[in-house]
Formats: sequence, C-alpha cells, structure tokens
Amino acid sequence: MPVFPPVRVGRGGDRLRRALRRRRRAASAALAVAAAALAVAGGPQAQASRGAGPPVKEAPPPPARTVSAPVRIADAATVRLLRPGDRVDVVAAERAGPPRVVAEGARVDAVPGPEAGPAGAGDGGALVVLSVPRDTARALVGAGAVARLAVTLC
Repeated sequence: MPVFPPVRVGRGGDRLRRALRRRRRAASAALAVAAAALAVAGGPQAQASRGAGPPVKEAPPPPARTVSAPVRIADAATVRLLRPGDRVDVVAAERAGPPRVVAEGARVDAVPGPEAGPAGAGDGGALVVLSVPRDTARALVGAGAVARLAVTLC
C-alpha cells in the first residue's frame, strides 16, 4: 500500500472560509470602484449628491404681447376667404419698388361684414382684424397709409 500524508480533520473548512472572504473583498472593491466612477462621470444626480444644485435651465423669453390691428385689404374677395383663427402674411405693394412682407403669421381675429353706405363703397377693399405684436401693428398702420395691402394664407 502506498504511503499517504496524514489526514487532518477541520482544516478544509478554514480554506473554504478564507476563499469566501477573498471573494467578498474582491466584490466589495469592484463595487466601490464602480461607484466612484459613476460619481465622477455622473450627471445631474451625482452633482446634486455632491452638494451642487441641479443645472439651471434658462427661462424661455416671455411671449410677445399681441394687440388687435384693423387692416384694410385691397381685395375684398380675398378677405371673404378668411376665417377667425387663420394665419396670414400681410404684403404691402407700393407703386415704386417691389412688394414687401409687413407681417408674417398674423392670426385673424375677426372678419367684419361688408360695410354699408358710401364710406365702404368708394375706397374698395375689406376690413380684417389681425392679432399681431405691437411693433408689427405699427408697421401695418404705416404700410396701409402708403401702399395697398394684400394677404396670403399660411
């Protein structure tokens, strides 16, 4: 019979416990490294946990205050096509020079009915009420005084 070293009882359990401890240490070290990497490269949540506030978003600019601007359009038949809520571009056609866009994307507020009497019959065109920013309303008034205005549906 061959010679074997003596068998010692109880030492195998120590090896198993030591191996488990090494694995636990390796796992906890890996988790600590992963947490540190996430904290360094993390987004707003990581910054908030380090004491920095969340990123500040810029507030959008306040919407431009609109006013109602009555505008006389040269072609009354075109105005009859309009309904409240439509979006139109207003174009000024002057005798000298090319036409120019005075207002873009103006919302139609109202389309008054045809005027009765001599005031509406002589000057032609039709009235339409547009909702535009205050500066655009000024430009519409100025253009309406020197040019014929037309609209295009957007």
